[in-house]
Amino acid sequence: MRLSIFVTALSCLLVACGGGGGQDPILGTPNSDITPRVISTTPVKQSPIVTGVATDARLTAKFNAAMAPSSLNTTSFTVACPANTPVTSTVTYDAANKMAILRHAAPFPANTTCEAKVSTAATNTAGAPLVADYLWSFTTQSNSDATVPTILSFSPTSTATHVCLTKSVSVTFSKPMKASTITSASFFVGTLATPSLPGTITYDARNNTATFTANSSFIDGTVHTINVTAGAKDMAETPAVPATSLFTTDALSCTPSVTVNLGAIATYGAFGGGAGVTNSGVNTVIYGDLGTTAACTLITGFDDANNFYTETPLNIGDVTGHVYCATGTIGTAITGLANARAAYDELAAKRPTVLLGPTSGELGGLPPVRPGTYRPSASTFLLGSGNLTLDAEGDADAVWVFQVPASLTIGLIGTSRSVLLINGAQAKNVYWQVGSAARIENGSTMVGTIIASDGVTISTAGQTIQTTLAGRAIGLDASVTMVNTTVTVP
Repeated sequence: MRLSIFVTALSCLLVACGGGGGQDPILGTPNSDITPRVISTTPVKQSPIVTGVATDARLTAKFNAAMAPSSLNTTSFTVACPANTPVTSTVTYDAANKMAILRHAAPFPANTTCEAKVSTAATNTAGAPLVADYLWSFTTQSNSDATVPTILSFSPTSTATHVCLTKSVSVTFSKPMKASTITSASFFVGTLATPSLPGTITYDARNNTATFTANSSFIDGTVHTINVTAGAKDMAETPAVPATSLFTTDALSCTPSVTVNLGAIATYGAFGGGAGVTNSGVNTVIYGDLGTTAACTLITGFDDANNFYTETPLNIGDVTGHVYCATGTIGTAITGLANARAAYDELAAKRPTVLLGPTSGELGGLPPVRPGTYRPSASTFLLGSGNLTLDAEGDADAVWVFQVPASLTIGLIGTSRSVLLINGAQAKNVYWQVGSAARIENGSTMVGTIIASDGVTISTAGQTIQTTLAGRAIGLDASVTMVNTTVTVP
């Protein structure tokens, strides 16, 4: 299928049939029109309209360009159930995903056709509005949503040990919950001696997550319970399935939260500074955006939904997001690079927790590594003699920062290596600040956001084995190159 798309595009070029607004579809200069538009919604816009939508479902509208947050509000993004009956709601904007989110205060009426609208009052960051109102409809399910809310995850994770004494405790529900029902009666933490410890409870409606922060430190070496009762209810007043989880504390001070502001670079799976991004394989996929401030001709072997970038039958890479380069989207690329440099400087400025590894900077075979900021005893980090395991110890918010003065190498020639995540560790919370170049060898499994001064190389030309990165490959002053690589933005 992908090869046929390439052949069609190549044939189109040879007969001068244009495309992309009369621009070169092989060189792939993106559309220079900056007019914002809605590119997807939930519920999805289709004909016939979607039916059976949950009465507590949130609505989203994703845009093709960065939008002005102040322009996305209850005036520009609305829903009526039925038509001409406005629903009281709140609207937020997720800048990282260019998505507006509408949450309604009460469940939609059952078996009702609702009409949603994003109006021309919504503008991009340059002040340009939608050219026309964007409308779509959907029908709610026949009865009030009877889907019972459950707990998707606990933090600390179930049966976690060595939990630090001032850890915040959270639970994530399977669906939006009614905030007024998330109280100390429906969500609490305790011990055998004190079943319900005093503390503060907050509810994050965006992530369906309730958090408990104890008024004082937990007791060292003690089993604690996390309890959720049927008193916690969803928007349709359906009680949650009661659940309990355990964790054991240790005499550890919690690692301070490491906040890293990625800004606009957060949506990119690969970014090649001012030097471009190159793919040399037929099985490369970037689940996210791709970019460079260089000319679009320096992006080779890729395609997104709109253009082909110097693809050949031997060099085909899918980009599920958008490709940004030095054309009408140069402003977007420049912003991404500036944010990447700021994040690099922020990571480099953090005070290391530990100088990690022997003189060689070898990471392989170390005991599971706790959260923290690490710097090598040498000038490099190498994962060669074994895999590296990152242990969150039950803390889903645990963060690792690896500061590498010179180079980072994952794997050896002919030997793949892996960075493994256990006990709640997440790829989105792992960062590699690299002073020169980063290299991921063929078939390795890497996690985390790599921001390297001199670029990132993933695998070797001619290799067919797949290499994976759950994170981002960002080169500040040099290119990113890859072969048969899967990059997933966390």
